Amino acid sequence: MGSVSTIALDAMGGDHGPGVVIASALRFLAASDRVDLILVGDERRIGQHLGNADRTRLKIRPTTQEVGMDEAPSKALRGKKDSSMRVAIDLVKSGEADACVSAGNTGALMATARFVLKTLPSVDRPAIITAVPSLHGHTHMLDLGANVDCTAEHLFQFAVMGSELVTAVEGVAAPRVALLNIGQEEIKGNEQVKQANELLLRSGLNYVGYVEGDGIFLDDIDVVVADGFVGNVALKCSEGVAKFVSHSLSTQFKRTWLSRLAGLAAMPILKQFRRTMDPRRYNGASLLGLRGIVIKSHGGADEIAFENAIHIALKEIHANIPKRIGEQVGRHLDSGQYKAIA
Repeated sequence: MGSVSTIALDAMGGDHGPGVVIASALRFLAASDRVDLILVGDERRIGQHLGNADRTRLKIRPTTQEVGMDEAPSKALRGKKDSSMRVAIDLVKSGEADACVSAGNTGALMATARFVLKTLPSVDRPAIITAVPSLHGHTHMLDLGANVDCTAEHLFQFAVMGSELVTAVEGVAAPRVALLNIGQEEIKGNEQVKQANELLLRSGLNYVGYVEGDGIFLDDIDVVVADGFVGNVALKCSEGVAKFVSHSLSTQFKRTWLSRLAGLAAMPILKQFRRTMDPRRYNGASLLGLRGIVIKSHGGADEIAFENAIHIALKEIHANIPKRIGEQVGRHLDSGQYKAIA
């Protein structure tokens, strides 16, 4: 029997605060054993939401501050040392927790996590990665907004980190890695993408070349690499399209009595489609490249979505992700092929 893992939850983060976080925590504990949770935040408000719930595997770490969703990361970093977000990350740093999960301000979370935990020795910049649905199951994408401007070397490191994460948590021996571009021909793309392509072609990764935006969802690829600006735009576009399709279908089926009957007949298919596209099943983005595990939940997550983010944290604890990524990035950077290009 393995040891007990501990996960710290930023109870005050996100649009809904402790109501959603605590409901998610109780759902998670009911489904998982050998895991303890630490609820970090306002003790009074946390207690109100816990009520008479079993606290055997729950602890509360009181704090006096919160980070606003629109607060400048620099302000949160300098002036919110007793915030629920900061203390949750501090618990990972001290070893009291094996990972932390927050639905709070993304910029503040990345800045604080990077300041407190530091990046791994061979990693220049941490990156945000998450899974998105695809025809072949799902695809992992990074970076999703942590790094607006990237060099070819940064993209190369992102590819190594993404590949190792998929191997560790998905059990894929040689993940198929692709570079997001505006075309698949060699002449397409900016200089950073072309140089990253050269680095990846000479790497030991299972690199399959360029992929266009539609290939994220249609091609058989495990990891898609982009800089944070492009990756975030691609992710938000996909979320917008999914909402547009869902809204349009709902509107069309409600137009006439005949279309309402057609909607009833199609209900089983529509439910399966909704389940496949349900963003709650994919909620939980990892901040890869840090010396500790930090999971970012969507700010508007409900209890099902936030619970999924806690499960992702547990997967990464079991897979010892920071150690594995540190070893793999270092090994690739030390290779002769990388130095010959870089």
